[in-house]
Amino acid sequence: MPKIFGKDKQKVRIEELRALPDERLFARFAEGEAEAFGVLLERYRAPIYGFICRQISDSHAGEELTQEVFLRAIARAEQFRGDSRFSTWLYQIARNLAFDHLRRMKVRRHESLDAPDRRGGSESPRVDRLRSRDPGALEALMRAELREQLESAIARLPDDQREVFLLRQVDGLAFGEIARVVDASENTVKSRMRYALLKLREELRQNHAADEGGRRESAHRDQEVRSPAQRDEETIVTKEAGESEPRQ
Repeated sequence: MPKIFGKDKQKVRIEELRALPDERLFARFAEGEAEAFGVLLERYRAPIYGFICRQISDSHAGEELTQEVFLRAIARAEQFRGDSRFSTWLYQIARNLAFDHLRRMKVRRHESLDAPDRRGGSESPRVDRLRSRDPGALEALMRAELREQLESAIARLPDDQREVFLLRQVDGLAFGEIARVVDASENTVKSRMRYALLKLREELRQNHAADEGGRRESAHRDQEVRSPAQRDEETIVTKEAGESEPRQ
């Protein structure tokens, strides 16, 4: 069997580490194996960054706080006793840092639904852009509008319900893990999730009903409001139709 040297040996070692569960990796890191923490960083950097950004709505600060999460995990390695999953412990650190940041900043920014859409240089409200006559563009805009409605509805959830909803639906944590992250009972977490889903469904239902009503009203106005040229054309057509009928 050929021997493995240099970089190839390092690659094999990293692949072996990637096959290990989080808790074993962190134990190996605590024992002095630095590469083990590199694998954990590889696994959780993006999820933790996304979690923090959803909490604070600031991507630049999110990068700094994400780095701080892993620095604190390194500094507190001896405190992790394995009573919970490593991911749960890491999310707890991230949550505490995010809340500390919000307390310092005392601000939360939520985009208004009727704010101008400046993407692509357009200053028109998003709802106006749905009036495109191109079926493909209309379908894409409707999907984007639905996504924005959902994001806006999530942003309007009470903080505790929004947090549970995102940890469950976006980060994929089990209810037991979420309970430990937010320091609440599992039944409380499930209750928050249930109320969040009910509120989201109701708001999206109301949005859909409002959109349908708006489309019907717009179609009615299109029929009722005609330009003078259109009315003249209709008069001519009616007159010509009458004159073309055979006289009795």
